[in-house]
Amino acid sequence: MKSIPCALTIAGTDPSGGAGIQADLKTFQELKTYGMSVITSVVAQNTTGVQNVHHLPVEMIEQQLDSVMTDIPFQAFKTGMIANVDMMQAIAQKINGLNITYVMDPVMVATSGDPLIARDARDYLRKKLLPMTSLVTPNIPEAEDITGEKIETLDDMKKAANQIVHEFGAGASLVKGGHLQGEAIDFLYDGSSIHTFSTKRIDTKNTHGTGCTYSAAITAYLSQGDSLPVAVKKAKDYVTAAIRHSFSLGHGSGPTNHWAQHMERVR
Repeated sequence: MKSIPCALTIAGTDPSGGAGIQADLKTFQELKTYGMSVITSVVAQNTTGVQNVHHLPVEMIEQQLDSVMTDIPFQAFKTGMIANVDMMQAIAQKINGLNITYVMDPVMVATSGDPLIARDARDYLRKKLLPMTSLVTPNIPEAEDITGEKIETLDDMKKAANQIVHEFGAGASLVKGGHLQGEAIDFLYDGSSIHTFSTKRIDTKNTHGTGCTYSAAITAYLSQGDSLPVAVKKAKDYVTAAIRHSFSLGHGSGPTNHWAQHMERVR
């Protein structure tokens, strides 16, 4: 029997279904990877913003990780929202030495602008978690937070991608250009080369969960054995289609469409 690619997401929830654990699992399923999840925080949020957050006890996060890790092998995993240092320390201890592809979506602020992790947790993420990653996928505000430098141009993005690898220890860095004008250009620096991924910008406010979806798609493709540049290219195509066919649901920034590629195939 052919082995089934498996991936794990460690993140917070989104009851409106567009971001977080829910978006990750939808993405894994659409891309034919068996998805598993460890919940760090239960978040009351929707398309308009974050209303409340309940952080799970660290012991419960550890027990969830143990439940998965002692039972089902996985080829790649990603982290999203990890709200505080205690959580980060516990997760770091559990994943240390796994030798499994680790994709970090450095979730710091929701699409709505609501902060999602504590200030001291940002410092721990930079100093302790980043060196454990195979890939980190910051948008421009997150890359600015990591590097401490303003990013206003494409050259700034390339410089940040290089810094995040060589100064902060990430295995590779994908700096996403969604916050700039013009084409949606992302730069992947793998430690030796810059890879450029560009698509036409889509005029929509419905971008809730794009970062989660993009990083989950990369994780899914990596779990299937794709190289990093190939996984990012496929994931970029996937999330672009999801934005192109996004939904005008809710009263705020609507969600992306996780089955959009199916719609485009039958057109």
